[in-house]
Amino acid sequence: MNDTPIHELMACPKCDALHRARHLAPQERATCARCGALLIAPRVRSFLHVVALSFTAMILMVGAVFFPFLKISTQGMSHASSVFEVAMAFSEGWLAPLSFAVMALIVGLPVLRFSALIYTLWPLANGRPAWPHARRIFRLADQLEPWSMAEIFVIGTGVALVKLAGLATVSLGPAFWAFGALIIVTALKNAFLSQWTIWDAIGQS
Repeated sequence: MNDTPIHELMACPKCDALHRARHLAPQERATCARCGALLIAPRVRSFLHVVALSFTAMILMVGAVFFPFLKISTQGMSHASSVFEVAMAFSEGWLAPLSFAVMALIVGLPVLRFSALIYTLWPLANGRPAWPHARRIFRLADQLEPWSMAEIFVIGTGVALVKLAGLATVSLGPAFWAFGALIIVTALKNAFLSQWTIWDAIGQS
């Protein structure tokens, strides 16, 4: 390991153990010898799959934000609202930063991350050299992953629905199901996403 060039080494994201990286055949897996974390998982046409799923996620995000999310009915009155309308309800006065934070964490950061992945992988998926600043943009996409809060938003909404069920009749709108589909698409995208494979492709291009 001491004589291995630094560009051939990779650190485990879980325990920081160093490993010698090598190219694997499709469907092969490389795991950490210390903690068992997945390190390399190449898949056939994985770049194209990640790009397609990122486009799908962005389309679902638009529907999830602007379509009705919930409809609450009680005592003959009903009201339906979207995520955008709820966020804009706090856009005035001292609650304006809360409105900005809601839109940024639920919508802005996920869309930015999907866009960064598309920018990085689109030329690589088509067998072309990476576009300028691909390293910086992919690093940004990696750093934004913990801050993409769409999944947390759906979980929080589910908890709130349980508490509201005894007070009013709650109907789920198309935006709720769009968020649900978004979580599934994001999970599929992560399954095809191999960071080391992408970094290696950027370096080779």
